Amino acid sequence: MENKARKNFCLRVWGDYAAFNRPELKVERVSYDIITPSAARAIFSAVFWKPAILWHVSKIEVLKPIKFCSLRRNEVAALASPKSHPVSIEERRQQRAALCLKDVAYRLYADMEYLPPEKRSSFNPNVEGPESPGKYFSMFERRAGKGQCFFTPYLGCREFSASFAFINDDMLAEDTLSHPALGPEHDRDFGIMLYDMDFAADLNSPPAMFFRAKMENGVVEVPSIDSKELLR
Repeated sequence: MENKARKNFCLRVWGDYAAFNRPELKVERVSYDIITPSAARAIFSAVFWKPAILWHVSKIEVLKPIKFCSLRRNEVAALASPKSHPVSIEERRQQRAALCLKDVAYRLYADMEYLPPEKRSSFNPNVEGPESPGKYFSMFERRAGKGQCFFTPYLGCREFSASFAFINDDMLAEDTLSHPALGPEHDRDFGIMLYDMDFAADLNSPPAMFFRAKMENGVVEVPSIDSKELLR
């Protein structure tokens, strides 16, 4: 039975550099081999987000061979907040090595889920005027088709900005021909990968969720949030 409160959308994204850092490595920054579902969700949210919707990443297509490069990046070893004293960048600067990805491109698929008012979080504001799933589906298609976004999407780190293109159903076959996914010679088992943070369990300090990521013919199937494949 068709779920009229959900619709699948596709974005092709690409960039010169990317870093989807492994959480188990605390000192040096080492990227996963491909984009994580949480980073993919963040790209869709950068293009369009409202309190009445949720994004669920369903599939990742890898369009370019995986290439790593080493960089040295400056970081600030402190967090600024309205309650803290000003942070002196010169005093708290740290230089760290990073193993990043170079020349990346993906085709990302995600479901937009429409949330009725009773299922929205308490901090979400009320929305005025008539609402329906189709309203939000059309808003995303219009914004993404024009290349509009709430803030510039990025590939793991904000300094690695991402370009994107909206791929609708009519464009998908042509885009697949012009930007094919990797072939079977690139099939890999990436092992345990970060899936996302479980905000439903704890909004202030959400635990991490993981899954076993495998790429076949350039495609990584992403399990649903309620799947038994997730490691919590």
